[in-house]
Amino acid sequence: MNKIWLVIQREYLTRVKKKSFLITTILVPLIIIGFYAAILAVQISDSSETAKIAVIDDANLFGGKLESTDKNIQYDFVTGDTEQGYKTKYKKAGYNYFLYIPKIDINDPKGINIHSEASLGITTKSKVERAVNNALEAKRMEAANIKADQFKSINSDITITNPLDSGKESSTTAATIVATVCGVLIYMILMIYGTMVMRGVMEEKISRIAEVIISSVKPFQLMLGKIIGIGLVGITQFAIWFVLIFLLMTVLPTIFPSLMEQAQTAASSQAATPGMLANITNSLSSLPIGLILFCFVFYFIGGYLMYASLFAAIGSVISEDQQEAQQLVFPIMMPIILGFVIMTKAITDPNSGLAIFGSMFPLTSPIVMMARICFDVPAWQLVTSMILLILGFLFFTWLTAKIYRTGILLYGKKITWKEMIKWMLRRS
Repeated sequence: MNKIWLVIQREYLTRVKKKSFLITTILVPLIIIGFYAAILAVQISDSSETAKIAVIDDANLFGGKLESTDKNIQYDFVTGDTEQGYKTKYKKAGYNYFLYIPKIDINDPKGINIHSEASLGITTKSKVERAVNNALEAKRMEAANIKADQFKSINSDITITNPLDSGKESSTTAATIVATVCGVLIYMILMIYGTMVMRGVMEEKISRIAEVIISSVKPFQLMLGKIIGIGLVGITQFAIWFVLIFLLMTVLPTIFPSLMEQAQTAASSQAATPGMLANITNSLSSLPIGLILFCFVFYFIGGYLMYASLFAAIGSVISEDQQEAQQLVFPIMMPIILGFVIMTKAITDPNSGLAIFGSMFPLTSPIVMMARICFDVPAWQLVTSMILLILGFLFFTWLTAKIYRTGILLYGKKITWKEMIKWMLRRS
């Protein structure tokens, strides 16, 4: 055990002390916050130019008056001209666009055009269409002798709640968001840090350092120490990222208070329904955050240890041919990709047979179960999944140790999966 600890220390300290580790650990949160700030700035930025739209309303749809709800769009009505005559004048008159509404049947409106030099932006087009549609609806209600307040009282906009048999209330939107984030994070962790283990084993084998280490440490001890050491590096990096992002998110509103106020105002105004942001916030608070965090740590550690052992075995049989590494590692990456595919199904239908199988099968459960955990997974399924993951880790570590102890000292020969399977089935 003491030798394994020494290997863990060596793997951890040599990687943590590297400049690349420090640079990526500090830069990643800054880049994330930078993108976040840039997205906010783009979303809340007010255009310095107002889109001026000339309107010829031959149908008298707007009654000569149209108040824009968007401060960046200004409507001006033009009289005494035709569509063909004015479409050559509106630019000289200082307008960006020209909206022409002919005499139309309000039940079958046709021929409404908006003229512009270049293609109209989808946002501006949708705003103009909304204004015209609102005016048409008002005309149709007037023709049907329906008052606006009567229509509002008739119009229904309900939200269906989903109380569960356990007495809790379902929070589908928040659960979907959290499930997607957790599943994607686990997927990235398995790919990134599993590959890191493989490359670490390959580097030691190619540089012949492994020969020196194995003279005093058993191959299994070296493999296990390397896996745990690199895993601790990943945990350290994620912990630092979490703390830095939390601090930056806390400091950002203090440094740019006006920016955050505008962002909240813009988000509130763009919400699909009133109170949508409050509903999402309440839904997030109703999720079992403690259980989600515990499961995330468990499946991160369990999934990493299992896949890291497989990646380490592949790294031990590769000498210098990088193309050979890509060919051998592909079968190991397939279950990870499969887990990601099943995850997308599990988010939309968490209780389907495929989702349940994916959350139980050890090679896919770290990704799929994290996608299902937000949807009130039965306790027996969660416990069974955890037990199977532990057994899967022990089983694959036992098998891959047989490959590692043979492959780490084998040079000058291209190893195939057939030979590795023979090593795994060998009794001694």
